[in-house]
Amino acid sequence: MTTKTVTASQVHMTELVLPNDTNQLGNLLGGRLMHWIDIAAAIAAQRHSGRVCVTASVDELNFHLPIRLGEVVTLEASVNRAFRTSMEVGVLVTVQNLEDSTPRRANNAYLTFVAVDEAGSPVVIPEIIPETEEQKGRFEDALKRRQMRLAHRRIS
Repeated sequence: MTTKTVTASQVHMTELVLPNDTNQLGNLLGGRLMHWIDIAAAIAAQRHSGRVCVTASVDELNFHLPIRLGEVVTLEASVNRAFRTSMEVGVLVTVQNLEDSTPRRANNAYLTFVAVDEAGSPVVIPEIIPETEEQKGRFEDALKRRQMRLAHRRIS
């Protein structure tokens, strides 16, 4: 089994909020942001596994502030931890406007993806090696979240 680094899975995606992306208040639609998050996370999962990956779950999606028309949205995604056939991907969403170029944290999310073969069956994926202290922390936290997910699944 091969291993890969967290850095190898990283995705940086940038989107401009246009009128078609907003609601009546001029704020980015939550569904549009969820779509962008899913795409960034899927690319990170595919970079890690070398396979087509499907979304298995979205654990947590926290909206910290509204994103307005004309703002620039940056999504940073990477695999936090790889398990046998699944992996947790974290996505951080920041926003900038023209007046203040300081990025503001707008959203974060945790998604689980499963790598699949041509028949749609799960396949074993490479282990992941966290390199930085931040990556090591996310690696440890991902295991805790997975244990909570599995416990929740047993209760449901």
